[in-house]
Amino acid sequence: MSELVLPVPFKRCTCCPRVWESRAAFLEDAQIQNVGYMAHFEDLRLGLFLFNHESCGTTLAIKAGLFTDLYDGPIFAEQKRGTEECPGYCLSQTKLSPCPARCECAYVRDVLHIVRNFPKSSVPAGAK
Repeated sequence: MSELVLPVPFKRCTCCPRVWESRAAFLEDAQIQNVGYMAHFEDLRLGLFLFNHESCGTTLAIKAGLFTDLYDGPIFAEQKRGTEECPGYCLSQTKLSPCPARCECAYVRDVLHIVRNFPKSSVPAGAK
């Protein structure tokens, strides 16, 4: 007899019982607001997108790699961090603007922009 395998939810709140079964459900939730980004320069997919869950006031961290498939633009090979071309956005957790540099890190900033502008549902969380 095989064991029943339940789907793993995309994210569970660490402070309240809220569970988001899919990435879309998470991003569409009007109670979720992207508030920061912590870069991981050795492996950009390991950087963290920070979200506030306004219902309970907690901050949730999710690896950037779980969102990179939303982006289909160019990815530059070279990091410009520390050069004159770098505006230093990745060094600030709260500076969330897209980066104008032709830098390897710039695509993550574009992903961040997509995530921040993901359409929010008008249906209250949990009412679906």
